[in-house]
Amino acid sequence: MSKKKKSGLLSTNATVADNKRARFDYALEDKFEAGMMLHGTEVKSLRHGQANIKEAYVGPKNGEIWLFNANIPEYQQASQALQHEPKRPRKLLLHKREVDKLLGAVSREGYAIVPLRLYFNARGMAKIEIALAKGKRQYDKRETEKKRDWDKQKGRIMREKG
Repeated sequence: MSKKKKSGLLSTNATVADNKRARFDYALEDKFEAGMMLHGTEVKSLRHGQANIKEAYVGPKNGEIWLFNANIPEYQQASQALQHEPKRPRKLLLHKREVDKLLGAVSREGYAIVPLRLYFNARGMAKIEIALAKGKRQYDKRETEKKRDWDKQKGRIMREKG
């Protein structure tokens, strides 16, 4: 899925990390693209495809939106003085209207903000795709799994019949 250059660095439009579990556990409604405030060594680690957002979550802090518990490992070639903390909170950069919408939905309506994908856009900037989501019940998850299995079977049947 991600495009790699010969040097091992990720190119633009390349996905660094994907949170597949979020699509299973939550009913996604609105999606947003947010920038992140990163240190130089964090960007270098992301360019090498090293990141994990499976345990990450997004939440409010002082009226702003922050990404918590996302693991971007230390960049090995940098000196110890320049290193960053791997799981430090990172501020997300959104428009004021988007921040207000997210904060309002989380506080009033019982929504959660989940990170979906960490990637580089066409301009080479590190972005994170977040979504406003509601948690699914167990029977909703089973229904999603049944639908996915049926779609796979339907595709096999269509291929066999030509």
